[in-house]
Amino acid sequence: MSRTALRICPLCEATCGLTLTIEGTRVTGARGDRDDVFSRGFICPKGASFGAVDGDPDRLRAPLVRRDGELREATWEEAFDAVAAGIRAVVDRHGPHAVGVVLGNPNVHTVAGGLYPPVLLAGLGTRSIFTASTVDQMPKHVSSGLLFGDANAIPVPDLDRTDHLLLIGANPLESNGSLCTAPDFPGKLKALKARGGTLVVIDPRRTRTAKLADRHIPIRPGTDALLLAAMAYVLFDEDLVDLGELVPHVEGVDELRAELRDFTPEAVAGACDVEPALIRTLARDLAAAPTAAVYGRIGSCTVPYGTLGSWLVDVLNILTGNLDRPGGALFPQAATDRTPRPAGPSHGFALGRWHSRVSKHPEAKGELPLSALAEEIDTATEEGEPVRALIAVAANPVLSAPDGDRLDKALDGLDFMVSVDPYLNETSRHADVVLPPPPPSQSPHHDFAFNTLAVRNQVRYTRPAVPLEPGRMAETEILARLILAATGMHGTDPSAVDDLVVGQTLGKAVKEPHSPVHGRDPKELAALLTGENGPERRLDMMLRLGPYGDGFGVRPDGLSLEKLLAHPHGIDLGPLAPRLPQPLKTRSGKVELLAWPIADDLPRLRRALDELPHGLVLVGRRHLRSNNSWMHNVPALTGGSNRCTLHIHPEDAERLGVRDGDPVRVKGAGGEVTAPAEVTDAVRRGVVSLPHGWGHDRPGTRMSHAATDPGVNVNQLLDGSLLDPLSGNAVLNGVPVEIAAALPA
Repeated sequence: MSRTALRICPLCEATCGLTLTIEGTRVTGARGDRDDVFSRGFICPKGASFGAVDGDPDRLRAPLVRRDGELREATWEEAFDAVAAGIRAVVDRHGPHAVGVVLGNPNVHTVAGGLYPPVLLAGLGTRSIFTASTVDQMPKHVSSGLLFGDANAIPVPDLDRTDHLLLIGANPLESNGSLCTAPDFPGKLKALKARGGTLVVIDPRRTRTAKLADRHIPIRPGTDALLLAAMAYVLFDEDLVDLGELVPHVEGVDELRAELRDFTPEAVAGACDVEPALIRTLARDLAAAPTAAVYGRIGSCTVPYGTLGSWLVDVLNILTGNLDRPGGALFPQAATDRTPRPAGPSHGFALGRWHSRVSKHPEAKGELPLSALAEEIDTATEEGEPVRALIAVAANPVLSAPDGDRLDKALDGLDFMVSVDPYLNETSRHADVVLPPPPPSQSPHHDFAFNTLAVRNQVRYTRPAVPLEPGRMAETEILARLILAATGMHGTDPSAVDDLVVGQTLGKAVKEPHSPVHGRDPKELAALLTGENGPERRLDMMLRLGPYGDGFGVRPDGLSLEKLLAHPHGIDLGPLAPRLPQPLKTRSGKVELLAWPIADDLPRLRRALDELPHGLVLVGRRHLRSNNSWMHNVPALTGGSNRCTLHIHPEDAERLGVRDGDPVRVKGAGGEVTAPAEVTDAVRRGVVSLPHGWGHDRPGTRMSHAATDPGVNVNQLLDGSLLDPLSGNAVLNGVPVEIAAALPA
């Protein structure tokens, strides 16, 4: 007998609602939930393959513990005993900073990943923190921190109401959006055009998104910040700056005008390979549109000027009066956000509060560059201890970080490593203990992170669609026990972690004058929480304290877990709305248009005016049926156009004597790989492209399908030395490479 169950898809940032078909305990089908308040029935190939992802036979079903050099199945008790012994030995001997923590992208796709890593980091007290953000999005966090005082205050384009959308380094028809949570992003772009709006795409590749655009500008890779600076120059030069209602909330306009004086369209044209007249047209059209939004993503983040480019995206939104305006770029308000505080000056955002031990990279948002992880493990210095133990949660940096070969060797030199991962992959194969979470059907789902980036305010929660399989442990309990084992509290009931967080959160809330529970008894409030377990009680607490919450009875119509459970398809909280100045946490209480770290980095961008690349440069690419290195073990999501090939322009191929399908050797500063050529004019001349997330050919993994067509690791072409200095983000795009036809074996 089959049944259906609702589930929010955890496989990308779109967070679409699904209706699952279940036979017994097996998911046999997935379709879009037409009644979902956010996605309205939209589904992509990843969501349609939910059952195959969920039921992958290579998923680990029991913990693994290394014995006599081999990873063998063990009990959960044995696994956590080993974690406690391994981590605490390193802390006791070398201190907390000798324990590194790596958090991968999947953490933001699960309830457990949203609730427990901050507690782990606080309990350990380590500064050796590395995440996927520094090979992806850290420039946007840093630019938002410097502009708005809060690294997580990221405005998103109001896709449903804008008249003019400029996308730079983004390909949402294949990636479904990023730092912009939008189910059916393709449909929203088509609706924009249908209502008479304009879509402009700036990208060195003619992507599916670029093909849809009214105008596609194939810019030279890595020069996005120069183009955006020139557009801002034109706005000043032609008196097109109009802040509108932003005037009382912005400072530094005149200083910005002076700093941009050298970035004329004529000055940047050679470096960008974009005609000055076209740059002026782009700026004029942006200013003339009734409403407009500029949105940049991974292509504009993973370049040498990633933070400056991310900053200039919002500068353009500000100078045209489109920030915090319907149809422009607005700040979402998630249901689990903290109680909104009164507007006014705050603590601001700081960079470089500490530095990495070897190369002295400054921290950003509490993190060190993932590119520096290998050297932090394998290099001794007089200052501080190397990383001697590693906790990797849903992370595969051997494939996702530059120079995986070096990191591969470095991991073998650790005293101890624990990996929370459903697979034995290129990174977790090095662990002394592997703790496998259950499949997504057996886990609850709420989007703590993505709702702060959603293009419409809404809230949804789904309980597990399938009961927890015997012998498995909930991911929330795995992480709670990991926290206890790593912080010297091994053996304590895991519910203590949730009780601690509830007590601390309510204890602070009752002391805050602007809180709806100010002056009340935290123990009394804790007793009012509902939910079947600790994670649900925490969700209930966050909802009730949040901007739409019931305030523990203060606002009877407000949100609570009980109310949310009564709406299985979610609750619509309305379109994005202007919120300034409330989101600002700068020291001035205003948008600080030209913070000193930005001003100090602009001379570096000026020098780029005279830097023209010689030879070929490399860019990455994504595919609709993949998400980083996650999904290459699912047959339904590989093959066809989702292949690891080198895109090369026909003229470059002819010059190099490369034919379609030929093996081609690609050499970069970090090494070389060989991949089949795919000759296509979808890339501009002088540019080649390899997809990210491949390279499943290392021994000791248990990903049988991925190993049949492993592809090559594009990040091995990088040696990790190229970083955006403000954010520590790896430079993955626009890097020089050498191409040659591979000799026959």
